Amino acid sequence: MLMLALSASVTALHDNNNKDVDTVIQFYGDRAGKRVEAWHRIIEHNESSDINTQLNEVNNFFNQLIFIDDKKLWGQDDFWATPLEFLGVGGGDCEDFSIAKYYSLREMGINDEKLSLVYVKALELNQFHMVVAYYPTPASVPLLLDNLHVDIKLATERTDLQPIYSFNASKLWLMKQKGQGQLAGKASRLSLWNDLRYRSDHIKLRRPKINFDE
Repeated sequence: MLMLALSASVTALHDNNNKDVDTVIQFYGDRAGKRVEAWHRIIEHNESSDINTQLNEVNNFFNQLIFIDDKKLWGQDDFWATPLEFLGVGGGDCEDFSIAKYYSLREMGINDEKLSLVYVKALELNQFHMVVAYYPTPASVPLLLDNLHVDIKLATERTDLQPIYSFNASKLWLMKQKGQGQLAGKASRLSLWNDLRYRSDHIKLRRPKINFDE
């Protein structure tokens, strides 16, 4: 019975992955579909890996994509793309990099309590920015995954970042200092986050203003 249950689970996962690929190809083309296939392979091959391997594989995979601002790509000042949209178009801004990494780590089985998306000010660039934080324990200084830097570093090493607030699937914090924050309510207060999660759950994709693959 256990083997039958495992077989059914693997089959369902395979079917869902194929559905993702087919949907992305219809919207964005064959090259986009190959990016999604590569993403699924990264997740599947690293579900049982140690945490450092998981963090590095995800960070390195997405940092290959192109940075482009929302105004040029989507025609609006601020748009948070789902991982399928981000992979579909082959690029995005810092929020898109971070959200895709967060979703991937969750798919690998990392507990949501160990992860957060952190909105910061990048002091050297004098602009707002987003990174992913991983907390080995609740009291730990987090490791930060960032598209501005290849290497994953402790938050205390990133003196170029000033934290503002952070959130995960359920909670929102106002940041007092790196790695710590005051609980400020539910993440559902963030309308862009709500919209993204709805589109992700229902595989609703949006077409960009430009196409990198043409």
